[in-house]
Amino acid sequence: MVMPDYQSLYYPFLRSIEDGKEHSIRDTIDNLSKCFDLTDEEKKERLPNGKQGKFENRVRWAQMRLKKAELLETTGWGKFKISDLGLDILKFDPSTFNDKFIMEFSGSGANGLKHVEEIEDNSKASKPPEEVLEETYEELRQQLAQELLERIMGCSPEFFESLVVDLLVAMGYGGSRKDAGQAVGKSSDGGIDGIIKEDKLGLDAVYIQAKRWQTTVGSPTVREFAGSLMGQNARKGVLITTSQFSNEAKNYVCAIPQTKIVLIDGEQLAQLMIDHDIGVTDVASYRIKKADLDYFGEL
Repeated sequence: MVMPDYQSLYYPFLRSIEDGKEHSIRDTIDNLSKCFDLTDEEKKERLPNGKQGKFENRVRWAQMRLKKAELLETTGWGKFKISDLGLDILKFDPSTFNDKFIMEFSGSGANGLKHVEEIEDNSKASKPPEEVLEETYEELRQQLAQELLERIMGCSPEFFESLVVDLLVAMGYGGSRKDAGQAVGKSSDGGIDGIIKEDKLGLDAVYIQAKRWQTTVGSPTVREFAGSLMGQNARKGVLITTSQFSNEAKNYVCAIPQTKIVLIDGEQLAQLMIDHDIGVTDVASYRIKKADLDYFGEL
C-alpha cells in the first residue's frame, strides 16, 4: 500500500494508544507499521538523506504535532499517553483529521468545535516562504532535541558524563578534552561531580553537577549544590539535568547573588548540543539569497 503521510497517521496513532496506558515511540512505530501492513521494503525505506527511516520520520512528526495540540501527555523521555482531549477527538470522523482540524480542536475543545468546512484556513500555504522555512526549521530542531533526550536517557551514566565533557569543551570550558575528562566524574564531594577550568588558562574554576533525572529537580537539590560550593569557597557552578527545574529552584538561584549558579535543563541541554554539534550531524544546508542592492547601485 501507499505509505501514509504524517497527517494520515493522527487518527490511527491515537487509536493505538487509546487504552490510556503509557507507550513508547518505538512501540508505536512498530504497531502502526503493522496497522498499515507495511512490507519489509517499505519499513526499510529511507529519507533522501539516508539518515532515518521514512515511516519512522512521519510517525515522529505525527507525535510532535499531536503533542503540540495537547492530544498527548508526556510521561517521561520517549514515553507518553493519550490525554482526555485526545480521547474526546476520537469521537469525530477519521477523515477529518489533519493539522487544521487537530489544532482547532485543541483551541476550542469538543463542545466548541466548528465544522471543519467552517474553519478559516490559516495553514502555512498562506504565509510567506521565509516564514514557512523558519517555522519548519524550528520544528525540526524541537524534534531533534526530543530525540537527543530520548537517546541520552537510554545511555549509561558514564556516557552521559562523557557527553557533558564534550559539550563543555565545545563551549570553550574545561581547557583541553583530556583536562576536562580528568576533572568531571572524579569528584563526589557533597553533590559535586567535577571541577573544570573556566577557560584554557584556568583563571577560575567552575563546579559541575550533572545527573540524568526524570523527575523535576526541586530547590532542596539546588540548595545542597549551593552549600557544596560555599564549602569549597567556590563562586561558580553549573547544575545540569535531563529533566526540568521547579520554579522554586529557579527562584532560589536568583536569591544567592554571592554565588553564580547556572541551571541547564533537558531542553536547554539538547539545544546546546545542537548548537555546538555534539551528538548530531549535518544532513543538508540551504543558502537563502537575495538581490545585492549595492551591485545594482546605479538604479
